[in-house]
Amino acid sequence: MLLSKPLSLLPLALLSLPVVTATLDLDFDYVVVGGGTAGVTIASRLAENKDNRVALVEAGTYYELTWPLGAIPATAFIPVGSDPKGLYPPAEWNFVTEPQPGANDRQIHFTRGKCLGGSSVFNFMIYQRPTVESMQQWADEVDDDSYLWENTLPYYKKTVTFNPPIPAERTPKNATVNYNPDAFLEGDSGEVQVSYATFANSFSTWMQKGMQALGLKEAKDFNSGSLMGHQYCASTIDAKFKTRSSSQTAFLSKPPPSNLKLFTSSLGKRILFDDKKTAVGVEVADPVGFKFNLTAAKEVIVSAGTFQSPQLLMVSGVGPAEQLQEIGVPVVADLPGVGQNMWDHPFVGLTHRVNMETFTRVVNNWLILGLQFLNFAGVQEGPLGSPLSDFLGWEKIPQKLRSLFSTQTQNELDQFPSDWPDVEYISGAGYLGNFSNVFTGQPKDGYQYASILGVHITPTSRGNITLKSADTSDKPLINPNWLSTKTDQEAMVAIFKRLREAFQSKEMQPLSIGEEYYPGLKTSSDEDILQYVKDNVMTLWHPACTCKMGKAEDKTAVVDKEAKVFGVQGLRVVDASAFPFLPPGHPQSTVCK
Repeated sequence: MLLSKPLSLLPLALLSLPVVTATLDLDFDYVVVGGGTAGVTIASRLAENKDNRVALVEAGTYYELTWPLGAIPATAFIPVGSDPKGLYPPAEWNFVTEPQPGANDRQIHFTRGKCLGGSSVFNFMIYQRPTVESMQQWADEVDDDSYLWENTLPYYKKTVTFNPPIPAERTPKNATVNYNPDAFLEGDSGEVQVSYATFANSFSTWMQKGMQALGLKEAKDFNSGSLMGHQYCASTIDAKFKTRSSSQTAFLSKPPPSNLKLFTSSLGKRILFDDKKTAVGVEVADPVGFKFNLTAAKEVIVSAGTFQSPQLLMVSGVGPAEQLQEIGVPVVADLPGVGQNMWDHPFVGLTHRVNMETFTRVVNNWLILGLQFLNFAGVQEGPLGSPLSDFLGWEKIPQKLRSLFSTQTQNELDQFPSDWPDVEYISGAGYLGNFSNVFTGQPKDGYQYASILGVHITPTSRGNITLKSADTSDKPLINPNWLSTKTDQEAMVAIFKRLREAFQSKEMQPLSIGEEYYPGLKTSSDEDILQYVKDNVMTLWHPACTCKMGKAEDKTAVVDKEAKVFGVQGLRVVDASAFPFLPPGHPQSTVCK
């Protein structure tokens, strides 16, 4: 039956409300703030030791209560539009960026999960790992060989259970998957379910031809330390139920152990320090404003995400002294790097009318959409079981375009390791436009549409997170700063040209109806292309590094190699905000390992 596993979580969800009505011990060994992709994982791992008393604080609740459609893979595109005025589910924070010069002063809605499982409930379920050389760089930057590829691989393997594709169940039959079984452990080895959707988008078979036309070779897989090439990607989809596998369903699908207490619908207000600058607890507020303290005998672990981890540090007195003093926050530790150094992966797309069925037909026809819901409910088949973005390609920008870059751009891109792609190509079986609302924004002219996304994986622009006030109830100011460097602008123009080259290849031409639909061939000069990019650039929702990991002598670093915050005791940051840089690809595998 549809969502039988997610529905089975509803009793747990109901038991999690309200916040602190039961008689609960408010004294713990560890207090984890943020129940997202990282927080659920770290709290659950700590609770495996029965002697540890662990509290997990989450502003949201079980997403089965606030976004039940989130369990269906194909609904991933509904709550992620760029329109700041769009309607988004209560399981999402509804963050909006500051006006972005690199996006022609647009403000962009930036999806982040406000629920147990966090953004693993809203991402497109792509599961892949970083590269060997990017992990070498991580180890070098923090002076710790435990971050080398060969030393982290066992932890990647431990967290997931891999279900190989079953060719007889895959549709269409020519959507053949290549994968490396050695990249995973056998059997039910981990909590996060990884598989290949049984429904593959037919457009992906054409995108594969386009990638081959660009000169990309077929990759063995994307989980063995190499990303270059093209291939179907693995997804965090439960092979049995055909539903999304989030960190919530992975670690909290059963009642939590008695030594793990969940404080849902609870917002972390500030970290409590003693006179020795040791974190001793967290002040928490429930939805009506009642405040209570959770004490931490051993550590406070902040896992509130790239936007709210630095926010919580700063309102607690850990951050740039000048900024804290301006809003009246007493300084506990002057760390200039808190909220700075934000990385992200921006993308742009290109769309053609095509002579095959895509998601345009499904979402534009309520009868078809309803029938597909019934189909998925009954037998877990059909397009709703697709993660939508199921085919990827990766490459360095080729020399024929690289040679046209400025010397500065060439030099900056050459600083990245040799196995670190400049660009990722992602299949998009529908019309994207400026991504304002992919669900309602499909053209209703009777045509079918398909797109390829081009994502910049070697960005040099850095954003920041700053405070609006000293209250975590006020959302922080988010400035991704996309396309603020000449390097990023030149790279995005080149990426667009590669998208156009793929669609115009003789291999893909039989698919297209007429010329390029969006933006159209009139967008031809580098200046026109850059203007188009700025009008349509969107985030791939990979913000990171605002509590950067680094060496003590690095004045921009916030945490050390063990994720311990500099300048205080008993405090760690464990989420993507603590990355020293954003590794190539999709970060969820690294966040939840």
